[in-house]
Amino acid sequence: MTEVNGKLCECGHTMTAYDRTPESHATRRERKLRTRQSLLDAALKLLEEQSFSSLSLRQVTREAGVVPTAFYRHFDDMEQLGLALIEESFRTLRAMIRAARADPRTYEHAIRNSVEILVGHVHEHDAHFRFIARERFGGVAVLRRAIGAEIRLFASDLATDLARFPYLDRWMAEDLRLLAGLMVNTMVSTAEAILDARPEDPTAEAEIVATAERQLRMIVLGVSQWRSGAGSLARAQLTM
Repeated sequence: MTEVNGKLCECGHTMTAYDRTPESHATRRERKLRTRQSLLDAALKLLEEQSFSSLSLRQVTREAGVVPTAFYRHFDDMEQLGLALIEESFRTLRAMIRAARADPRTYEHAIRNSVEILVGHVHEHDAHFRFIARERFGGVAVLRRAIGAEIRLFASDLATDLARFPYLDRWMAEDLRLLAGLMVNTMVSTAEAILDARPEDPTAEAEIVATAERQLRMIVLGVSQWRSGAGSLARAQLTM
């Protein structure tokens, strides 16, 4: 790093009066964001071959092409980097699945669109999903809890959307959350099955997709038979 007029430039370049213009500040912010993303990408690449608990800061910075001290300008520790990877993994998926449920006219429309989007997203973000699948039951408690929280948030978002469907708009919030949880668990299992499918078998993924759609339809078929609030009433009677 170079010191000029008492100023240090993070990237090692000499700072001048011109460097302190709003435009140069934007450029430095962009460089900082690129460095942060390079650390996330490096960690994700390394996690294809190992668990997060075995990953070291030096491995990540070496893969990213930055010095270890640069890591701390972006993350306090490795756990914070792992949490950032989890947030990155779920953010776009939630947005995409929400778009699939934007039309509340039919369950069939929402089921088919959601499964198709999930499959495409798993392929597009294969490394993210493998990381989530491995760390969901992995050895780092902070990451396990964060993944669980993201899945619950995913289910909460779905429960809110389900309340817009005819008939479900009269359901209790607790029952909507239970229904959403069943659907989300099915989708998580589907994503994991896609990751484990043999790429040389062209029928494997089609069977997984068909199974997921059938499972979701079975859940939906039970909706018409469920009397919202009945489960809560039964529990209340048992405790009396």
